Amino acid sequence: MNLAPARGDTFTYLFTRLLRVECYWNLYRNEPRRMKPSIGIIGGSGLYSMPGFERHEERTIDTPWGKPSDAYIVGHLGGREVAFLARHGRGHRISPSELNFRANIWGMKSLGVERILSLSAVGSLKEEHKPLDFVIPYQFVDRTRGRVSTFFGEGLVAHISFAHPICTQMADVAYAAGQDAGIRVKLGGTYLCMEGPAFSTLAESNLYRSWGMDVIGMTNLQEAKLAREAELCYTTISMVTDYDCWHPEHDAVTVNDIIANLTQNAANAAKLVRAAVSAMPEMRTCKCGSALAHALITDRKAIPEATRKKLELLVGKYL
Repeated sequence: MNLAPARGDTFTYLFTRLLRVECYWNLYRNEPRRMKPSIGIIGGSGLYSMPGFERHEERTIDTPWGKPSDAYIVGHLGGREVAFLARHGRGHRISPSELNFRANIWGMKSLGVERILSLSAVGSLKEEHKPLDFVIPYQFVDRTRGRVSTFFGEGLVAHISFAHPICTQMADVAYAAGQDAGIRVKLGGTYLCMEGPAFSTLAESNLYRSWGMDVIGMTNLQEAKLAREAELCYTTISMVTDYDCWHPEHDAVTVNDIIANLTQNAANAAKLVRAAVSAMPEMRTCKCGSALAHALITDRKAIPEATRKKLELLVGKYL
């Protein structure tokens, strides 16, 4: 039996297929391309949006760890596609100890982000770091209690290298951008991450000064650890708002003082970030993108299937 279509039927069939292909092509061509940001920005106290965003849209993300602090704002900044997240939520609704750090970093990773610029308010523990200065620290000391700062567990163990917690290549770009913009910015030093939400006692502040700490904040240590586990470059831009409570002329830190200085520095923060984003190299040449290559210690055959699926975004390429 000959099942081939007649000549006329063949012509009709091919013509219909061509029309369908053309229709799909027109839909694809005319549909806006979904942005895939490679750079993430986390805004801290007083920074709940990023001035200068173009063609921005909101993305709400659910993660295996729950909801991030807010919707991600994805758009164009400095000629690049960028994702912005308000760390404490718009309206500042989330305390440092309540932050879902895992969800925040996971959300960035799932968007395609490879680098994170973190902006945060800090107190200064040295006279040389004056209010309204910017400091880009190289190191962290952890004084938090009971916070979860790893994606791993539940049958899969990983030990990342964290001797150098900041991506120095990215920090160098941010520092140069700040200098070019005429901003008082310093490179290096140590960020002490305290629990909060109360500010330091005078005894604590003097203790941290005796340790040689440079600035004090409540949020960036967990972000840095999780970013390293997610193989993301991470750099902190610390905006000095006060002298903590050790300084004889600034012995009482108030939220009003901090917000006043943050508001004054918001324009500089936006200027530095825009310049840093624009100057960021397209390709990464640091080791951040392979942080898990030698960190997974669990026998592959012993990893529970549920954990394997849960962490697919992070470890899929190694398993």
